[in-house]
Amino acid sequence: MVRPYDADFMKMALALAARGLGRVAPNPAVGCIIVREEEDGPRIVGRGWTQPGGRPHAETEALSRAGEAARGATAYVSLEPCAHHGQTPPCAQALIEAGISRVVVAITDPDPRVGGRGFALLEKAGIEVEDNVCALEAHLLNEGFFLRISDNRPLVTLKIASTLDGRTATHSGHSQWITGDEARARGHLLRATHDAIMVGSATAIVDDPELTCRLPGMSDRHPMRIVADGRLRLPLTSRLVSTAKDVPLVILTHPGGDTERRKAFEGCGVELVDVASDKGGAMDMRVAMELLAERGLTRVLVEGGARLASSLVQARLVDRLEWFRAPTLLGGDGYPAIASLGIGRVGDAPGFLHTHSMQLGADTLSSYVYRS
Repeated sequence: MVRPYDADFMKMALALAARGLGRVAPNPAVGCIIVREEEDGPRIVGRGWTQPGGRPHAETEALSRAGEAARGATAYVSLEPCAHHGQTPPCAQALIEAGISRVVVAITDPDPRVGGRGFALLEKAGIEVEDNVCALEAHLLNEGFFLRISDNRPLVTLKIASTLDGRTATHSGHSQWITGDEARARGHLLRATHDAIMVGSATAIVDDPELTCRLPGMSDRHPMRIVADGRLRLPLTSRLVSTAKDVPLVILTHPGGDTERRKAFEGCGVELVDVASDKGGAMDMRVAMELLAERGLTRVLVEGGARLASSLVQARLVDRLEWFRAPTLLGGDGYPAIASLGIGRVGDAPGFLHTHSMQLGADTLSSYVYRS
């Protein structure tokens, strides 16, 4: 039976789970809270979330902190506890052995190795199980994990920083800085919650970025960097290549090409991933995303440029859109945030649903999800 405070504790578990985003792939980011019923009301006795690298799991962490206080308590878990033996024992079995009497879960694990088996194991042991508590929030949190299983691709977030008229640079190519310090800091936070950051070759060449997370206290959060560079134009002297042995760099490119140049990139620590071409001769972005999913990625943040954004939008691969807008105008001779989409009718335009907005200094961040 669902209790009045179940949703409140589950939201706490989801908040803990979010700490793992960008650090636990290919595993899901899970949170767990152990709660005891006492005379003066429920009391939290243990907290846990999936640790960097994907283990220990959230339940193991929470049970370790709760100790003997877990016996007879309720466990709030943001995803169905695993029931299979992997690199760690099943979390469902750990909950049973700890003496947990009730388990409240947000959503079923879509992994075919779990998919209801965790619930069955708990119920067989006589543990009361409640499911679908804050299920929508749990799905949104781990959407990348779910997409990797259902569609064999990661969640794709397109981040754009532009003027009010959708321009990312002047006609001369000058772009630093369109948005202010607060917006850029928020952009770095987005980097920290994704497994990889992806840009097109033009952006990588013109801006020569490092694509690292430079927020205080998050210096260890450096997602994989990815450059879509079909012709291997990226200079070997670029900051991305020169740091490839410290922070992983993957270049998506056409098969073949100059053998010596490929060897030079690999000698710098760069991983080259060959991507088949689509009908137009460009790299097939759906194939590219499938290859990234095979490498365990669940969340990819795309930061530019216009042609890469266009190809992803046309392929219906953009799941979330984070649009930072500065209160300025550059006009029609500026560079557009998204290149041509080839849309002849307004009704054919891909649509997005606005979820929320926030003010960041003088700039505005608007968040959207794809409307399928």
